[in-house]
Amino acid sequence: MRKTVKMQESQRINWFGFVGGILTVILVFVSMLYPWWQLTVGELFKANVSPVNTNFDLLGTDFAIPFIWALNMISLVMLISSGIAMVAYSVIPNKPYSQYLLNFSYKKPLFSLIFFIAGLFAVTLILQAVLSINMPLVGSATVTLPESLTKGLTVSLILSAGFQWPFLLGIAAAVFCLAAKLHHNALTRLL
Repeated sequence: MRKTVKMQESQRINWFGFVGGILTVILVFVSMLYPWWQLTVGELFKANVSPVNTNFDLLGTDFAIPFIWALNMISLVMLISSGIAMVAYSVIPNKPYSQYLLNFSYKKPLFSLIFFIAGLFAVTLILQAVLSINMPLVGSATVTLPESLTKGLTVSLILSAGFQWPFLLGIAAAVFCLAAKLHHNALTRLL
């Protein structure tokens, strides 16, 4: 009798949400150490970019932009609270307030991915429109700076850019959180 009760309790856990919540919390800590996307400009400049930690290195000097730092902190709080809420929902999906926890948490990792990618595209479009610089999102490119910036000199730089493994972890967290919502909807239709 006890075995069947324990089986029924474990079946009530939304495993998609549990994994998605844990991955979201892990993603935040990993993203503090490793970027989602990285850009290097020869030995001159390096940008390490993620929704929770963006930093720049110009000639060996690290710096941050206050506005981007504020956006990173908002994203950090949002993702941590989302991951915790998703785990809480997942272990008690049948409680009356569980739907609120799920609705709060399931879309945050997806929104982080969407805004992150949209931000990268926006930066590349702005650089193209304003400075005529074709910055790659993935791969390498040789870029010649406009002569208006270099006072008539021809300056070419090698840009290398690419997504890093934490970006894939972000995709996995978003997929599991969305699967938790779909699984919950399927279960509520059955009951």
